[in-house]
Amino acid sequence: MLRILLFLPLSIAVFAADNPWSKVQEIKSGSELRIFKKGSSQSLMATFDEANDERMVIVVKNQQLAIPKDEIDQVDARPVVKKTPRKLTVDSTTKTTDPDLTPHPNPGIPAPATSSSSSVSFGSAGSKPDFQTVYRRVSGAPKP
Repeated sequence: MLRILLFLPLSIAVFAADNPWSKVQEIKSGSELRIFKKGSSQSLMATFDEANDERMVIVVKNQQLAIPKDEIDQVDARPVVKKTPRKLTVDSTTKTTDPDLTPHPNPGIPAPATSSSSSVSFGSAGSKPDFQTVYRRVSGAPKP
């Protein structure tokens, strides 16, 4: 009996390692997905909701869809990145030029001048990480 209890967790871990679909089930809700369906030449861009052994639930343009596992050839996921607020930077400079202030007999000497400039910039929020392939249908896999 003790051997069975020790063997059970090991067999579950081995089964999970052999099941590529388990990685799809571990994707965090809200992750961006690129899904390649059987017979389609274009990928489907979506947001991950959930997955079970038979299907994946996604959101496309605020519409929730379920795709059966057997219709999916490949799933690429982009990890969820915590959004950080952009930093607002304001730079303001004022420059005063003061030519020679000593009195001159020539009235054409330039008077002091002031120039100002301002700029506003938003700091980068960072670029998105690349997609990573999470699931790829094994070619020649037997149908259930």
